[in-house]
Amino acid sequence: MAKTVLTVDDSPSIRQMVSFTLKSAGYEVIEAADGMDGLDKAKAKAVNLVLTDQNMPRMDGISLIKSLRATPQYKSTPILMLTTESSDSMKSQGRAAGATGWLVKPFDPQKLIEVVKKVIG
Repeated sequence: MAKTVLTVDDSPSIRQMVSFTLKSAGYEVIEAADGMDGLDKAKAKAVNLVLTDQNMPRMDGISLIKSLRATPQYKSTPILMLTTESSDSMKSQGRAAGATGWLVKPFDPQKLIEVVKKVIG
């Protein structure tokens, strides 16, 4: 059974790249356009990993992480931030919200696969 990854980003091109990269590595991918969409999709179908951007309309990445962490089924699900934000203060906010890890855009597809394999196998 393929592991499912939810990718949340307001950029269609980033979602396509993440989706293509992960599907080629054998993962199932669900795409969401922003945090609210991502939260709805995560509640509709259980996922093994959430990859989220930080800066999005309607709900940003840190708010999404807090909302997911407040949901029992996502208490311990790995959540990775995939964002252009690389400041230490933003990373500490992400960690405080419950982010498992941090990847900076533009991402290296090979590195993305390595990190995903490390966190969900």
